[in-house]
Amino acid sequence: MPSLSQGKQVKAEPVFCLTNYLEAKKQSIDAALAGYLPGEDNYPPVIFRAMRYSLFAGGKRIRPILCLAVMKALGAEEREKDALPVACALEMIHTYSLIHDDLPALDDDDLRRGKPTSHKAFGEDMAVLAGDALLTEAFALLSGRELRELVAPELILTIINEIAIAAGCFGMIGGQVVDVSSDKGLADADTLHYIHTHKTGDLIQASIKVGALLGGGGKEALEALSIYGGRIGLMFQIVDDILNVEGDGAKTGKSIGSDVSRGKLTFPSLFGMEASREKAGRLLQEALEALSGFGADATPLRLLAEGIMDRKA
Repeated sequence: MPSLSQGKQVKAEPVFCLTNYLEAKKQSIDAALAGYLPGEDNYPPVIFRAMRYSLFAGGKRIRPILCLAVMKALGAEEREKDALPVACALEMIHTYSLIHDDLPALDDDDLRRGKPTSHKAFGEDMAVLAGDALLTEAFALLSGRELRELVAPELILTIINEIAIAAGCFGMIGGQVVDVSSDKGLADADTLHYIHTHKTGDLIQASIKVGALLGGGGKEALEALSIYGGRIGLMFQIVDDILNVEGDGAKTGKSIGSDVSRGKLTFPSLFGMEASREKAGRLLQEALEALSGFGADATPLRLLAEGIMDRKA
């Protein structure tokens, strides 16, 4: 029986390369961040130097890339440039949280992405202020003229509200509070789930939700993407816990074993390594299942989820 394609030239679909996609989006985001953040020629220069030091310390830009990838999944890739202020604000908020998380009063880390942490480079006082400044600058960007000229005011308010809740006391800050105040000897699975879901997961989920809002996603799409975001947010932190035990410090850019030395509550400390890997694997499958209603445009989201599971840094 002759092939249906006999006599025709079948054009092969180009293979999607996640590495190229991530690099292209990272370059776009980095260029936008460099333009949005005031330069060191402003007064007082030290605060702008400290902000730039942490913001351009080698971050992978996962949160802003997820925001843009969701727009692609919804067929709105041509409007990604309109979303750059939102994507960059997410990265500023994430960076501020890392600066504060590294402080002696919290995790007391010396290294972040292979470089001295902000308080090691600039002192504790300037690190606190640099984090505060990045958080404030993020909301200045979210409410600024550029975004107001591109996006409807009502939608901007919804986006600001989503991000503020994810970053605040019912989200990232709430998770951090429970992390530092819970009795590690009495902590249970519910406490650990609360910490990881809020401290790490909420801002990742918000990045996806605001991308869906900017991409014009309907209720069904928003619900599916929220499930995807929740699963990869928790998976991200479980993998982080695993890497802190058995990762390569040269690749992670952080001190290996610091969680154990501080007696931190983590998935490996509570459940063991094998169960932690199994949990992360289940979350990956649930995240991919949530995307089952999306077509090829959601390929970056699928591969990003797999990349988070397999990451070494």
